[in-house]
Amino acid sequence: MQQVEARMSLVTGPLPWRLKLMHGFGAVAFGVKDGGFSFFLLPFYNLVLGVDAGIVGAALATALVIDALVDPLIGHLCDRTYTRWGRRLPWLYIAPFPLALAWVLLWSPPFTGVPGFWEIVALAVGVRLLLSACEVPSISMVPEITADYVERTTLFRYRFLSGWVGGLAMSILAFTVFLPTPQSQLEPDGYALFGMVGAVVMLVSVVGSALGQHAYVARLPESAPPRFSLFHAFAEIFDAFRERAFVIFAFGALAAYVSQGVTLSITLYVIRYVWQFSETAFKLYPAALGLSVVAMFFLVGPLHRRFGKPLSGAAAAVVALAIAGTPYVLFLAGLWPETGTVLSTTLFIIFTVIANTAGVTAIISSTSMVAEIVEAFEERTGKRAEGTFYAGNWLIQKSATGGGILLTSLIVQVVGLQPGTTQAAVAPEVVRNLAIAYLVVSAALALTAAFWLSRFPITRADHEARIAARIVRERGPAEAGLP
Repeated sequence: MQQVEARMSLVTGPLPWRLKLMHGFGAVAFGVKDGGFSFFLLPFYNLVLGVDAGIVGAALATALVIDALVDPLIGHLCDRTYTRWGRRLPWLYIAPFPLALAWVLLWSPPFTGVPGFWEIVALAVGVRLLLSACEVPSISMVPEITADYVERTTLFRYRFLSGWVGGLAMSILAFTVFLPTPQSQLEPDGYALFGMVGAVVMLVSVVGSALGQHAYVARLPESAPPRFSLFHAFAEIFDAFRERAFVIFAFGALAAYVSQGVTLSITLYVIRYVWQFSETAFKLYPAALGLSVVAMFFLVGPLHRRFGKPLSGAAAAVVALAIAGTPYVLFLAGLWPETGTVLSTTLFIIFTVIANTAGVTAIISSTSMVAEIVEAFEERTGKRAEGTFYAGNWLIQKSATGGGILLTSLIVQVVGLQPGTTQAAVAPEVVRNLAIAYLVVSAALALTAAFWLSRFPITRADHEARIAARIVRERGPAEAGLP
């Protein structure tokens, strides 16, 4: 693949460690947002500001409808950007500044009284769309930087590690500085500080990543795009999204992302009410999750080399379900140690670390598949559409986060958990129903993800043959290094 890669990539040969590090650094902003939305957004608006959990979930679902229209357009415009700095960098130098402001406002709502439905929609849409304007151009550079099957996974490993580090670092700060006690988690001041610090981290992450990659990716695109037409833009987006490999990916990835979204958004509820975490355990929990991301960083590359991305992703989804569900099954069967004890908390964290390692492996496997869809679409249509496909992937991720929060809000409503309920005040039947609901929803999502990811039609051999064939078409067999 060395000769093929030289004709297909911005970078020839093995990727410099500095490029991998700085590319991944841009995902810290996504991690801050994802951790905030997944861990804290629903509890903040529900338990602190007093908004009904169903209203929060419905508001985020409404925001996703707007995302569904705008996100693919952002990707399409990103593909059509034509500057001497390339197609992606101008977005990364401009979008993070309004994003930082929007993030502050999300955690310090500029409204009097309890925020209403449309007020939450406005704040959520602002953050999501501005983050799309940062994340889509950044992640779209992966197929441009390298055509190598495993090196693409390497870039995603760095992105996911950086994203999780950003999200977990903010979570650790939240549990140790901003929201250190169960009482402070029911007051608004700590969340406002969480928003301000997170905004600075997001800004530094995106701009710093762009500066670090500038020397490698800043170059004039090979050809200028045709004049923009909104009708033709959505026609091209629709054509891209009907690519068979993308449709199969979308079903599997959506289930995997929603599963993770439910797990993260329900975390504060289950570790507070089911597992009865102490203040110390609250502070240790995010750091423990960080261990799973480090484990993923070293495991996913060898797995993709040995088994490929589809099988790795499908198997990881099933393993994550089996490991994560075990404590809940034992708890419901009366075989788990008394919750709230050191033994119970330690065992639960161990199971969580192993399950989360598998869960993140499933996520990164599915995300890395998108890079291969780009070449399949190009083979069919003659067009490159990295931004459009990654906007679709980004929309799936955001839909999953919103879907996860919506499912969690429905679970909270169904089990009858009221805003402001303390650990001691929750009824035993509510705890049991919360555990059952989480277990059932997680099982359905994980099995759906495994089913579709295992059917992804592009293997490593398919990808490399497709790239080699393109080189032969464009340069001829001799220049492509073939007999």
